[in-house]
Amino acid sequence: MSTLEEEQHASNNCQDEDQVRSTSSTSGDDDNQSVCTSTTSLDSSALLASTGHKLLPQFAMRPKAKTLFSTKLQQKLQMHSGHRPSQSVSSVSAAPTPSFADRPFPAHAGNSVVTSTYKPPTISARETTEFEDVQARTFCKWLNAKLDVRKVPPMSNLSQDLSDGTNLIQLMEIMGDASLGRYNRTPRMRVQKAENVNKALQFIQSRGVTLTNIGPEDVIDGNLKLILGLIWTLILRFTIADISEEGVNAKEGLLLWCQRKTRGYESVNVTDFSGSWQDGLALCALIHHHRPDLIDWDSLPRGDRHACTQMAFDIAATSLGIPQLLEISDLCDATKPDERSVMTYVAQYFHAFSSMDKTEVEARRVANFVENLKSIWTSMNDYERRVTELMDEIRQTIATRLTSTLPSTYPLIKELAADFQKYKQTTKRDWVAQKNEVAGLLGNIVTKLRTYNLRTYVPPDGLKLTDLEAFWKELLVTEAKRSRSINASIQEIKEGLRVRFADLANAFEHQLHQYALELAALTGPLDDQLARAKEIQIILGEEFSASLARVKQAEQDCLEANVEENDYTVYTADDLEFETEEVRKSAARKIAFVENQIISAGMTRLTPAQIEEFETTFRYFDKDEENKLGLPGFSAALASLGIVYSDSDTEHIHHQIAGRDGMVTFESFVGFLVQITEDTTSPDQVRESFRGIAGDKPFLTEVDLRHALVPQSAIDYLLEAMPPFASCSSSSSSSSSSPPKKVRSSSVDQSSSAASATNDHHHGPTNSSSSSAAPLAFDYELFLSQLFEFD
Repeated sequence: MSTLEEEQHASNNCQDEDQVRSTSSTSGDDDNQSVCTSTTSLDSSALLASTGHKLLPQFAMRPKAKTLFSTKLQQKLQMHSGHRPSQSVSSVSAAPTPSFADRPFPAHAGNSVVTSTYKPPTISARETTEFEDVQARTFCKWLNAKLDVRKVPPMSNLSQDLSDGTNLIQLMEIMGDASLGRYNRTPRMRVQKAENVNKALQFIQSRGVTLTNIGPEDVIDGNLKLILGLIWTLILRFTIADISEEGVNAKEGLLLWCQRKTRGYESVNVTDFSGSWQDGLALCALIHHHRPDLIDWDSLPRGDRHACTQMAFDIAATSLGIPQLLEISDLCDATKPDERSVMTYVAQYFHAFSSMDKTEVEARRVANFVENLKSIWTSMNDYERRVTELMDEIRQTIATRLTSTLPSTYPLIKELAADFQKYKQTTKRDWVAQKNEVAGLLGNIVTKLRTYNLRTYVPPDGLKLTDLEAFWKELLVTEAKRSRSINASIQEIKEGLRVRFADLANAFEHQLHQYALELAALTGPLDDQLARAKEIQIILGEEFSASLARVKQAEQDCLEANVEENDYTVYTADDLEFETEEVRKSAARKIAFVENQIISAGMTRLTPAQIEEFETTFRYFDKDEENKLGLPGFSAALASLGIVYSDSDTEHIHHQIAGRDGMVTFESFVGFLVQITEDTTSPDQVRESFRGIAGDKPFLTEVDLRHALVPQSAIDYLLEAMPPFASCSSSSSSSSSSPPKKVRSSSVDQSSSAASATNDHHHGPTNSSSSSAAPLAFDYELFLSQLFEFD
């Protein structure tokens, strides 16, 4: 671009707030009052472009800076064009040059945008808060610990030691594990320092950290508050942000980690990063949890918070490599320790122990893997052994028991049939269980192998499940043949007995099953259900006893005729008797249930939840299912409901509500519970309540009433109505020995008070003093005896 084009570009970008006005000292012409030319009024971006810089949008030009930069640009343009500055320019150039501290720094070309709002440092040491003092010390130690990797001299003043940007750049290179390129290692000029700080801030932003209200000039000018905020941002980003515990990150993750590691330690309750750390025990607990060899928890000086904290600081620094970022007073003597400083220090513990936790996890993972692998191998060996043993037993049984020649005589056939039946009920059932178990075992092995991504297991040939199934089918076929052979030899002479028994057994079971279904499906009004259940119970008791006797007799006939197998039924008399007894029990339970429901329905003063609780408790302790409870069951039922009496009281209550057979029915049980749980006002209950408030003392005081939270109106009434206790009123006037006062209305109370006041007036100060000395104890027994008639 030519000089003329530059001038034209500058003239086009001239704005009112960026114009440089040149005022002539010798002329008052309007043309000389305010001029906007290519040499005296220039845009900030044009100025920076001419010097090889770019103006960042965030760095707005200030008035003084605009004047200075316009002067420099005018001189640069004159040098290019070969013209000397005009009088107007000279007047501008002669303007006072601002001090360097007042100049905004230019952003270097090629640097990305860094948000900045220039504010001169105004925070003095006296205005620095207590938290800022703690943070300044803590953050300075934290920076020194990081920079110690490069042997950087330790810093002591954050406002001064970070101003040139060199330490900040080295910190970013260490924490970011990257090089920031060339920078001014010994900056002397403000602009050089600004370039260094700007480079560091750009790197921070490139790592996804948002910086607000801080720019290079804030660091250069030593704005401590903003510098502390910047360092805290770095701590969060590079030290705390990567902390993760059970899916929770950053501060919450660090707090959760501390809580998990200190759980179970006496007097340690970590709820925050402030007051929870003042006694030093939390720090000692963290160290003891990971390195119990470094600290004796039981011998800690728990009463001396300074000693505990100092011990934790010393052990962490010497044995764990954790620098002491905090002072003892920062924790122990502060009203509220600074949260950021505590978090910064505690985060060092997390990083120090994270590798140890990782090692523990890896060791635990290896141990679990070995245990699982051993379990799988054991299961594989167990599978092969059990399949081999099962197949050998089946093979031997087929050869010796199921394929032998049948005898021709009846006694031998009878013995052989008994032996076959025994085999089916014992050996065969054992085999069925073993077969199912080995199949399940192989399935578990395959599942475990898939779970742990191990190679699948294929049993050896001859031991696979398919081999076992083929062998089992051969067994079933052999058994069927054997059974048919035995049955065929005796079928002709015993067919009639088989058919008769099968018909009786099947019919009996069918009818029994129908009654069982009817009992289960009973609905409708409770009285109807109860009537039908009792009818079924009678049928099961009378008719079925006779039918079962006939079935047993038919079975006995078959046994006497040596009929030991029956292909027409699967039932035996023993099976049917067992099922009959079960159905009878079901009928008894149904009757008891319906009766209890009828009783519960009549208890209108009970809630459904109470009825359910009482019935469930009664059922649980009714072990014999007789719908009755003996003394042990009754006592246990009351205890389970939270009602506890002494043994003598329990026996007395049981004797009162039990029947002649010494058993408590459900109705009596519920009735008793209703009696003791209802909020009634019977004389005995009222007296027991007074005794409870008095603590079983023979008298009652106002303090007792207040401790029992009796309403104030009731207390006032009782103090006025109850007579004084005899031992407390023996020294009182003769009126105190008169009968206890009866319950009076408010009007009577008022008249009595007035009369008392009148007497006091007549009798003078002595009587007044005597009447005001009210008794401290009251005879509630005498009071109640006048109101109730006790047994």
